[in-house]
Amino acid sequence: MVVPKGGKKRPAATKLESKPKRRSSEKEIPSVTPKSTEKKRSRPITHAFPVIEEPDSDLEEDGSENWEDVDGEEDGDEVMDDEPLLDEDAMDVDEGTVTAKTQKDPNAARESHKAQRALLEQRKAAKPHSTLLTDAKRVWSLARQKNIPSAERQKHVNELMDVVRGNVKEIVFKHDASRIVQTIVKYGRQKERDEIALELKGKYNDLVQNKYSKFLVSKLIRICPAHRASILQEFQSHVLRLLLHREASPVLADVFELHANAYERTFLLRDFYGKEALLFGMTKGSAEDKDSAKKGLAGLLEGANDERQKRTLAAVKENLMLVFNNPDKGAVTHAVVHRVLWEYLTAVNTIPDEAEQERLRREMFESCQELLAEMVHTKDGSRVVREFLAQGTAKDRKQILKLFKPHIERMCLDDEAQLVLFTALDVIDDTKLLAKSLISEITTSANSIYEKPQGLRVLVYLLAPRTRRHFMPAQIASLEETDNARARTSKKDPEARATEVRKFASEALLQWIAENGAKVSKEPRGCLIATEVMLYAEGDKTSATKTLLDALTATYPSLDTSSPHPIDLSWTSRMYKTLLQGGHYNKKAQVIETAGQWNASEFVTQFMNTVPQNIVVTMCTEGEKNGTFVITTLCEALVKSGDAKKDERRKLKSWFGEKERKIIQKGEGRGKDLLLEKLALL
Repeated sequence: MVVPKGGKKRPAATKLESKPKRRSSEKEIPSVTPKSTEKKRSRPITHAFPVIEEPDSDLEEDGSENWEDVDGEEDGDEVMDDEPLLDEDAMDVDEGTVTAKTQKDPNAARESHKAQRALLEQRKAAKPHSTLLTDAKRVWSLARQKNIPSAERQKHVNELMDVVRGNVKEIVFKHDASRIVQTIVKYGRQKERDEIALELKGKYNDLVQNKYSKFLVSKLIRICPAHRASILQEFQSHVLRLLLHREASPVLADVFELHANAYERTFLLRDFYGKEALLFGMTKGSAEDKDSAKKGLAGLLEGANDERQKRTLAAVKENLMLVFNNPDKGAVTHAVVHRVLWEYLTAVNTIPDEAEQERLRREMFESCQELLAEMVHTKDGSRVVREFLAQGTAKDRKQILKLFKPHIERMCLDDEAQLVLFTALDVIDDTKLLAKSLISEITTSANSIYEKPQGLRVLVYLLAPRTRRHFMPAQIASLEETDNARARTSKKDPEARATEVRKFASEALLQWIAENGAKVSKEPRGCLIATEVMLYAEGDKTSATKTLLDALTATYPSLDTSSPHPIDLSWTSRMYKTLLQGGHYNKKAQVIETAGQWNASEFVTQFMNTVPQNIVVTMCTEGEKNGTFVITTLCEALVKSGDAKKDERRKLKSWFGEKERKIIQKGEGRGKDLLLEKLALL
């Protein structure tokens, strides 16, 4: 036998060593809901990388299955190596040569393997429901195939259902049987799914805590809406324990955020309200009860006396403390906890005694302030943090900013977390602190966030907060919810604060456009932020203007089809048109809203001095002729300026002589008649 390089012996294989198992992430598994429409739970911004969860599947990706049992034994047949094994003690190493002292009989290894197989079969036969599982696996191997007709698959699913019917409760806790049942739920009709859901009734509290059957519970909740309420009812009085359970916690989080309706969510929230609410606040399912339950904590406190309100709020606080004191369990990141916390703060704000309000709010803030970064990714969590910012002291706000500083870039790209940043810009009086801790972090990340709609909004908010051009009415209304608290806790005038924020952000953003304007302006969202920076930023815009205009000096039409000329990009040509006219066009008022920080007249002059004659003419006479509207706007700006731009008017008029005008007239470019009309006015 030859010794491997390095002179070391090859370690002998263990007798029970099996072949390495394939990873389950090599291929995609079709899920019940198509990936294009499947909802996904929001992820905490404190996670640097996406959270990787157990695959919600009933079979391995490559069609193979991991049959390792809970006790470490194998349920499937072992694949053994028939080659004779050499014992390490039976080998001599002498100056690079190896000689086997003794050679074992090859037949002995085969006989040993046969004995092992027989022992394994004996163990399997001794397990409960071994015959049922054997029959089920045989049918399951047919039903789970990917490339079979639907009718044939349904036939196998029906046969599989006949095998497991009446025994689902007993076998579902084993990982192999759990996946068999999942296959029925996944490929079966609604009749089979409902039958499985009914048969498991009374066991869901145990199922959700099992690392195998929890996926089955998740599937049934998702695709059996008729049974969802009854399943969630089984979790009542156990919700807090389940939220702190490693296996059950993600299932409850998905149910609350993705699948349950307003009434069904109350089954998960009610445990936080205390034992009194569980005993006396149970609903009967009537419409009146459902309407009251949908109001959550506010509906529970309606009509209650002061003592009961105090007891209920104390119970909510105590249960929230249980979650906050166990941050390693991960429950603090779930939307259900954020909803309860927001309901608690809302209830506190209704207390008549302002001193008591402040005391309860302060106690809750001190209990969870280190965990606020874990909450901003959900709607209710974002609202909680914004409430703490609006109601807090200057010291509280500084502490919150300190917590967020490592995560600001990811907050910029989250729909809910970015609202926290906007509120911080709205309520913090210390704008120097904002510039150092928040604004500089945002502007530094401009290159990586501007292409996303969320990142675009963050950059725009520094210059033009709450503009309806970039923010939806619902977002503006949400931000306005903290305005009343800001009026009480902030001393600086909102307009003065916005001006200072814009001033601090302008220099960095203008420098960014000066360095990256040619690339940024070719992107649909990039040209939007470039337009806002040029219109509303404060400071010297000479370098940024030069960068944008130099991009127009490229040959037109472009010789490289993969890199079109900026004028041939509709969004980019619209940017130049907006800058030439001095601001955005208001369709409702039908006027140009001029920006006070932008000198359109100076831009017109630089346009005429930078873009050469041949480019200006050819963008209206050759290629796609997309420069027609830009040059039309240029003519309007020159005419509007009167004698102040007399030389520029004369120059542009000379560029479009009789020959060029005839070409434009005969061409098919859009807006040619309007261009000729404006040229005649020069």
